Amino acid sequence: MRKKWLIAAVVTGMTVTGSAGVYAGTKLQQIKAYLNHSLGIVVDGNPFWMKDGNGKTLTPITYEGLTYLPVQSIATVLKVPINYDSVNYKVRIGEGSANIPAPTTAPGTSTGGGNTTPAPVVEGTARPVNLPKDFPIPQDALIAITLDTDANGQKKVAFTYSTQETLEIMGFVYSEYARIKNLDNASESVSASNVKISGRLGGTSPVSITGKASTARPGFNLFTITWSES
Repeated sequence: MRKKWLIAAVVTGMTVTGSAGVYAGTKLQQIKAYLNHSLGIVVDGNPFWMKDGNGKTLTPITYEGLTYLPVQSIATVLKVPINYDSVNYKVRIGEGSANIPAPTTAPGTSTGGGNTTPAPVVEGTARPVNLPKDFPIPQDALIAITLDTDANGQKKVAFTYSTQETLEIMGFVYSEYARIKNLDNASESVSASNVKISGRLGGTSPVSITGKASTARPGFNLFTITWSES
């Protein structure tokens, strides 16, 4: 299964399914559930197909007599505010969901100009809109986008994501992606503890990929990506 993931990520850029071993550890618990293809969703009398951030159709899951629906998709169609609070590991729904508390600064530090600390970038599953469609991102990634623009015909993207895929696996994926895309002026270092790849894809588009173990989430790795068109 992991080999299939690598092939799909590197060669086709399609949505893929990670291996079961990826989810070992932290507070995740493996269960046996069922995709319920017989259940249709109707909202205000109209059929509704649940989608993820990449436009993939989602299916309800039935587990021990209860059926579960993806909260992001349902909250969106019902026009209920929803945010993921990555600081406190909470999903906030409804009133006050946008008021996620910012991390506190250390004593004696300042955010400059007397302003309060800005709210952290909210994580989600949606890819940056202007990122090339074939750029590999693992399916379990929690993505925080800091830049996603198309100004004056030039696309620019900057984001981070956390994943339980290993640094070696993702390092190999990105190394192969860079090779297939003819990374020019390349600088590359991939190990079990660090990933650093930079250069120009196709000789024109600057890209920087760094990966390291997450200090905030034990068992996760954190990747930072910047990319722009030539």
